[in-house]
Amino acid sequence: MKTLFCSYEVYPFAKVGGLADVAGSLPKYIKEMGADIDVIMPFHKKIDINVTENTGMKICTGRIDRKIEFDIYKSHLENSDVTVYFLKNDELFDSEDVYEGGDIFLKTLSISEIMAIFCEENEYDLLHLNDWHVGMASVYNYYFYGRIPTLFSIHNMAYQGVFPADKFSVTGLPREAFPKIVKDDQINFMKGALMFSNAINTVSESYAKEIKTPEFGAGLEDILIKRNDDLYGILNGIDYKINDPDTDKRIPKNFSVDDLSGKYECKKALQKRCDLKIEDVPLFGLISRLFYQKGLDLLQEIVEEFMNENVQFVILGNGDKKIEDFFLKMQNKFKGKFSSNIMFDINLAQEIYAGCDFFVMPSRYEPCGLGQMFAMRYGTVPVVRYTGGLIDSVKEYDETDKTGTGFGFYDYNSEKLLEVLNKAKKIFYREDFDIMRKNCMEEDFSWNNSAKKYIDLYNRYIR
Repeated sequence: MKTLFCSYEVYPFAKVGGLADVAGSLPKYIKEMGADIDVIMPFHKKIDINVTENTGMKICTGRIDRKIEFDIYKSHLENSDVTVYFLKNDELFDSEDVYEGGDIFLKTLSISEIMAIFCEENEYDLLHLNDWHVGMASVYNYYFYGRIPTLFSIHNMAYQGVFPADKFSVTGLPREAFPKIVKDDQINFMKGALMFSNAINTVSESYAKEIKTPEFGAGLEDILIKRNDDLYGILNGIDYKINDPDTDKRIPKNFSVDDLSGKYECKKALQKRCDLKIEDVPLFGLISRLFYQKGLDLLQEIVEEFMNENVQFVILGNGDKKIEDFFLKMQNKFKGKFSSNIMFDINLAQEIYAGCDFFVMPSRYEPCGLGQMFAMRYGTVPVVRYTGGLIDSVKEYDETDKTGTGFGFYDYNSEKLLEVLNKAKKIFYREDFDIMRKNCMEEDFSWNNSAKKYIDLYNRYIR
């Protein structure tokens, strides 16, 4: 079995969100279990050419309405022998920003066709597509390039790749494809992937159920209901080799489940870096794109009341200008208690996972979520809204039998969020808190279990 794993972003070469973490780790675990797998992605401008090599191969589009040629470069995933192929076209991928600049329609359409061609020419047995950016590869594969069995992984239903219908002529697809890739008078790349892929999965079992409802299906729930027999949920994981508090060089002090002393040093270092008062009070962290999908409207409603308590809060992320400005205002109002870091900084993120006491994720919806897994790996207790993958990964702490890993709430309500934040604050001062930390660190969110499920799914659909 030989699989081509397609993604628009892959860690460590180009990372914006959780998709890159998945694409940079899952294939390594699949390979270690004996399955043959390669990764393919665009050669974004921000990628260091010195970590790649030119294969000398070139591939040109054959169906879209213009010829676009790509040079093929290659490298390997970090600490593995998984080959990563890069599709390089400097004119098309001309921006340092992975998702901005240039014509995103033409970028994603052309790499989708190239990935389908590459898959056929190199005799792969399965095409694994991740999210809408590469979803049209399933359509090109079906009509022109061998009808190789295809798995489409949904990482977020809210982002579907929607473009004006009058661009259909650019695709070079037969007219019969038009109603299969168009919704509400717009070309919809995700719809195309759902219609033409042999199998569909999403990144948690709970989200696989949720997206068959109008609340979470984002207008495509009817297709998902019809495809129910080929729809699966497999919880994401994280790379336990890279994210190991006992060896991680990105954090100020290492620690383990048997010796948490280093975690206290990480907390002090984080407080110092973020201009927080160095004291042993509950420290809450949030790492997120700053959009309302992440439940930040709930946090905005109650955070001033909460910050009047003896607590600290550190935020890392960027996004909606109104949300950014609000958190900067909180930093000014609660100096030494509230730190707003309006940026994306991988190293600071790691320090937050390691140094905080609690990690907050009040998401409106969350297909899987990786932040809670990183947090638990580093002994930081999650405080979440139970939705999607947060239902599948965070277990409510039971003070009677001392089991569970976090606190959560179901109703999308700011008072419920405040209730669980106060619950976390209170338990910080009790012996139960150390038990919770150890429970978190003893959870296994490595890719081992999930990689096996992916291999089983691959085998189910390979001819």
